[in-house]
Amino acid sequence: MQSNVIYLYDDRKDVTLTTYILQDSPELLNGKDRPAVIICPGGGYFNCSDREAEPIALKFASMGYHAFVLRYSTYCEGTGAFPDLSKPLTAKAHCQNPVPVREIGQAMLIVREHAREWLVDVDRIAVCGFSAGAHNAAMYAANWHTDMISGHFGKEKELFRPAAAILGYMLSDYIYMKEAVKDASPMDQAFFAASNTAFLGEAEPSDEVLAAVSPARNVTEHMPPVFLWATAEDELVPVQHSIRMAHALADKKIPFELHIFEEGPHGLALSDQSSAESLSQVYPDAAKWADLAGAWLKKRFALPLPEKSSFEKLLENGGI
Repeated sequence: MQSNVIYLYDDRKDVTLTTYILQDSPELLNGKDRPAVIICPGGGYFNCSDREAEPIALKFASMGYHAFVLRYSTYCEGTGAFPDLSKPLTAKAHCQNPVPVREIGQAMLIVREHAREWLVDVDRIAVCGFSAGAHNAAMYAANWHTDMISGHFGKEKELFRPAAAILGYMLSDYIYMKEAVKDASPMDQAFFAASNTAFLGEAEPSDEVLAAVSPARNVTEHMPPVFLWATAEDELVPVQHSIRMAHALADKKIPFELHIFEEGPHGLALSDQSSAESLSQVYPDAAKWADLAGAWLKKRFALPLPEKSSFEKLLENGGI
């Protein structure tokens, strides 16, 4: 495997694209291109979680896909720190919308630029995310063809088209969240006010601003097929967000698959020991999401395998 860190900016070390490129071999695809997945970890737009980064990339690599982890712009700028929620945050324009979603577009361009070298099938690149990263990936999937993305870079729209989106415990509707948070604990209210400032530059944005960054309210026919998963026990980002997204996809007749597991808190990542900090993040039922996503993705990303191996052909031809 070829793993390298690419910096998206010359003067910043916090925004990176880490490659997990599978090595080619005559015994594997023998020079054929592989599909790829660009992964956006979550972290409330404060940080990018390590638990939703490399473990996820290695899981997709085990399925035969190249993987890329995008650590997009976040409020804490890669420090791993967490802001003091007892105090109002000061907005940081270089880290807030639409910067993070445009960085997915930049990552897509980097992958395409190196596609021949890395043997990437540019027509089959998925975006994947968790929590805030799922929101970012969904924003990209909904807006890749607009001035927000393709127009910003001044390049052909098709260069930015994602082939699929895999979204875990996503936040899909900021207006719904605004109403839901009214009944939440003071800590949760402080968390979302701070997250709003980190992502949108103000603690209480207008409904117009919130609607524009709600993927469930902006699904069009340009949306790729979507795989959604969440848990019914998630108290931080209620499962209704995934249901609302599924409803919006159904209204537009976008192919999708939705899995809601009964048990498990927010932020499960792979929900097994490979991505867990503690046993409280291990739920065997929820861990099934990855294999379900793999089966769903295989419908679209099946590897270009011949019917018989070179060894079998050699035997048939009397080579041994």
